[in-house]
Amino acid sequence: MAANVAVIAGAGSGLSASLARLLAKQGLRVVLAARNVDKLAALVKETGAHAVETDVSDAASVERLFEAADNAGPLEIAVFNASGRTRGPIAELDPEAVKQALLVGAYGGFLVGQQAARRLLSRGSGSILFTGASASLKGFSGSAGFAMPKFGLRGLAQSMARELGPKNIHVAHFIIDGQIEPSGQAPEPDRPDRRLSPDAIAETYLSIHRQHRSAWSFEVDLRPWVETF
Repeated sequence: MAANVAVIAGAGSGLSASLARLLAKQGLRVVLAARNVDKLAALVKETGAHAVETDVSDAASVERLFEAADNAGPLEIAVFNASGRTRGPIAELDPEAVKQALLVGAYGGFLVGQQAARRLLSRGSGSILFTGASASLKGFSGSAGFAMPKFGLRGLAQSMARELGPKNIHVAHFIIDGQIEPSGQAPEPDRPDRRLSPDAIAETYLSIHRQHRSAWSFEVDLRPWVETF
């Protein structure tokens, strides 16, 4: 029997890499989606994952991603970790850059969520997990090009959770309130826990995926204990 599959869209060296390692250890076959799959070579070798070149803002590209996942096995979990952003004063923002941020960060979430939902509805179970940020809840000065896609992604997740929860599909949204520790970053003994550990975040994602449906969480916020809020 084929192992179940986890799709991680927007894969890189941080949280996505931690998720790939953790989910692979749980026996899932991991499919990684990124614009540049060459950067994932070491992670693919380490986890046995399959990398698919994907533009999450393009419907045909996302469809090909999930067709590749179908060849690996039945989908169990999909994680949308892609992010579109552009920053600057509102009067100076490049409209095309803002448009691309929305296409990647919000529309991309819709495309990935739609493809995942189709498969999980057929299966009758599974999880769709969306990575948000502080900007999902509040628009900071100069961050319109980041807040818009993150607000949109949260709205998408809320709608999907209400629609798919009664059909036994767990949709959850994560507020990452703080900077994630970069891969290979040297420890800072004088500033412990200043950044979120990507491994710790990944453990939380897995915990949410495993929740009993009588007590599902929709939204979880994660931040270092030193972070003000």
